[in-house]
This record gives sequence, structure tokens and C-alpha cells, in this order.
Amino acid sequence: MPNNAQRREEALNSLERELKARDRKEKTRPLGVVAASLVVILALVGGIYFFATRDNSAEKVVAEESSTAATSSQDKTPEATALSGKRKEALPASVQCKYEDDGRDDNGAKAPSGKDVSTKGTVQVTFKTNQGDIVMDLDRSLAPCTVQAITSLAKSGFYDDTICHRMTSGGLNVLQCGDPTGTGSGGPGFSFANEYPTDEVDSSAGKKPVTYPKGSIAMANSGKDTNGSQFFINYADSMLAPDYTYFGNLTDQGQKTLDKIAKIGVEGGATDGKPAEEIKISTATVSS
Repeated sequence: MPNNAQRREEALNSLERELKARDRKEKTRPLGVVAASLVVILALVGGIYFFATRDNSAEKVVAEESSTAATSSQDKTPEATALSGKRKEALPASVQCKYEDDGRDDNGAKAPSGKDVSTKGTVQVTFKTNQGDIVMDLDRSLAPCTVQAITSLAKSGFYDDTICHRMTSGGLNVLQCGDPTGTGSGGPGFSFANEYPTDEVDSSAGKKPVTYPKGSIAMANSGKDTNGSQFFINYADSMLAPDYTYFGNLTDQGQKTLDKIAKIGVEGGATDGKPAEEIKISTATVSS
């Protein structure tokens, strides 16, 4: 039975073959249409790696969804709606959050309390790195359970002395952090449900791509409701399915640091991989 790495490689190889075939067909199409199609494919292929691999079924769904979306882009480029960062309807003053054991190594973390979690106000978290301070305002009104988890992990020292293990560029422009193992598969030993914008999407109408705006912060996952400790920061606009919980935004200082980090680029000049220079979080502090 193929392992996770082999399955990821097979999925990418399949999409690469599809891309080459489409490129041959598109030679007779207007240049603008071809370029738009390639941008969409690049973004969707990049999205495959957001999933901290757990099982074959999750990888299979991702590969199939990416292929279908890429095929439809031959005739029409999907329109991506920019996320507003505001809920259509406000949550109640407090909510109950569930943090469930996911059977993985917890790396010393403990699940936070999920009782009567506030949905009011913002919490500022500062990740001090060797490239500068990444300062972000986490929004409880968007994702109270996510903010509760991230702030709890930060206060416990979970993020101290960890690296941001992944960077992408192109249709997907992110820095991904939060894995204490630095491999993309680590976490806190518990998981919790998706929040905004996933919980506002009408699944019966199908998922349309959305734009996670520059400066927004969202949770990486291995499928719906598998959030843990990994998050990604959009140093520029990124187009994705609305499957990633958007829970905060960079401050002006945080954006300055990300602009600096973005110039570092990906190792070897690739569009997806390790940052060309190590980006290490020394400490994470929380202030209201």
C-alpha cells in the first residue's frame, strides 16, 4: 500500500499531466484565457499541501476536487469572492467549543476549556521571530473556538522555538507555521471544528473559490473540522475554497514583517516549499 508521501506525489503527477495536456489544447485559445487557467490550476495544486496528511481518503478528495475545478476553468475562470472578515449574522455572546483528542502526539499541549467562550473583542498575539515580530489581532467574533485554542497554545509556550516550515507563491501566497515538529504533520493532540467562513457556506449550492485577503490569518487542516495548531498567514491575496477558518489579521507591524519575509522566497526558487531562509519563532505572547 503506498504511503502518504507516495500518494501526494501521485496526485501531483496526475495534475501535472493534466496541466501539460491542457497546455497543448490551449495553444489555439486567446492568451488571456490560457493565462487565467494556469493561475487557477497553480492555486489549486498549491492548495493540496495545506492538508497535514492523515489518511488516503482525505488526499483523494483533495486531488479530485482540484482536478474538477481546473477542468471547469478551461471555459470559464472561477470568480473568487473576497472574504469580508465579517459574519453575516453575529454569534451569541458566548459559545461552547469542543476540543477532541485526535490520537496524535500532543507535544506537551493541553486542550483549552471550551465552556462559555466569549465571542466579543480581539486578542493580540505577537510571534517574535528571527525576521521580526509577527503581530496579529485575533477576532473572537469570527472564530471564538479557534482564538481560544491559539491563545491557549501561545500562553503555554507551545509555539516557542518552532519554525515556519512552508511558504508558497503565485495564486497562493502564504507562510505556514505552528507545527512543533517542523514537518507539516504535527499538532497539539486535539482538533476542533471549522468556523468562519466554512460555517456560513451553503454546501448544497457548491463551494465557490474565495479570496483570503492580504494580511488575513487562517487555520491549516487535513480536512473539515481537523484544526489543530497549524496556521497560515496570507502575505498577499490567496484564492482557495472556503475550507480554512479565518480568525484574524496582521497589524501594520505584522504586515511589515511579512513583507520582509515574502522577499526571502521559497527554497530553490520554487513556488512551494521551505522558506529560503529559516523563519524561527522564539516566543509567542498574548495581550488583550
